[in-house]
Amino acid sequence: MWLQHFTDKALPGLTLLGLALAASGCASSGPRADGAESGRTEQSAPGVPGAAEVPPEALTMYEQAVAVMASGDFLDAELRFKEFVLRYPGYPGAYVNLAIIHVNNDDDEDARAAVNAALALNSEYAPALNQLGMLLRKNGKFLEAEAAYLKAVTAKPDYALAHYNLGVLNELYLQRLDSALQHFERYQEIVGGDEQVEKWITDLQRRVAASQRTANTAE
Repeated sequence: MWLQHFTDKALPGLTLLGLALAASGCASSGPRADGAESGRTEQSAPGVPGAAEVPPEALTMYEQAVAVMASGDFLDAELRFKEFVLRYPGYPGAYVNLAIIHVNNDDDEDARAAVNAALALNSEYAPALNQLGMLLRKNGKFLEAEAAYLKAVTAKPDYALAHYNLGVLNELYLQRLDSALQHFERYQEIVGGDEQVEKWITDLQRRVAASQRTANTAE
């Protein structure tokens, strides 16, 4: 069952409607999926540097594309974002949204090209780095994915999705329960109120404690 909720994201000079999709599930019933597979992604803001202002016509065009994407009409959204980047090529967020759409269409090659375009504009743009990490994880490049996620949270420490994905990566693929717990806890600190992640945190705390007891007994 897919759960859908909307949030407002504030950036210098603009407010953007964002989308987050979360997959239900728990540690005991099966593995959790990272953002690429679960759909726990969000439309990226235009990505203006510093306090730069977005022209009103560009902002309107961008928000309309985001709204269409949020409605689930990815075909129309893709056309709108492609038109946007033709008119306004300097906004990395538009390329990240195109990458998300391409992933939804199982087109990893175009998704990677879109992410690369975003990073060419801003190499420390956290949503692009997070999306890069998801693509790398999907292709089994776990350590490279970790590096991308870590770069995202270094560039933007409160970027919740990268912490979420680091939690998943460390638990399921790298078998680092302590690190997974830390990142899930950080994610929960940022977003708050995620009941599913709270269950995962409780489960991880139990498993970490059990592992420590086993290690102490072995000594």
